[in-house]
Amino acid sequence: MTQEQDPIAATAEARAPLRWEDWVGGAVLALLAAITFANVLARYFTNQSFAWTEELSVSLMVVLTLVSASAAVSRDRHIRIEIFFASGSPERRRHLALLSAAATALAFVLLGALGGRLAWDDFQYEVTSPGIGVPQWWYTVALPVLALSIAARAVQLFVRVWRRPA
Repeated sequence: MTQEQDPIAATAEARAPLRWEDWVGGAVLALLAAITFANVLARYFTNQSFAWTEELSVSLMVVLTLVSASAAVSRDRHIRIEIFFASGSPERRRHLALLSAAATALAFVLLGALGGRLAWDDFQYEVTSPGIGVPQWWYTVALPVLALSIAARAVQLFVRVWRRPA
């Protein structure tokens, strides 16, 4: 199904072509590329690598993944089995879209709650990162924040589908 045939995605794209996810994702990707490139140069010229780059790169990859997932949900471009979605009537597609948005919201609310608990435990027990020894919650606090933003985008999608005339 192309975007022209999908009224939900077409309206989502028409409303706001650039969202916060686009800006944050681009910045995180640029930072990740710069860190990786600096580490490659350091290894090439000195046969030593920066110890902090792997730890920071993994954290940035998690952030990039969650920000990209938020963008995909807001544009209704998340993974689904198209044969089930596209083969039915418009009413069936609407019900499946509602079910999908609700399930996505529920999953990411749960992930946000569990991620919040993880970040709180890291803060409470003063866990430090293994590579550079900074507080681990600096990394884990992004998980609940971004998971809840994905859940919010899923709720927005649910409302958009619900309000769409059948």
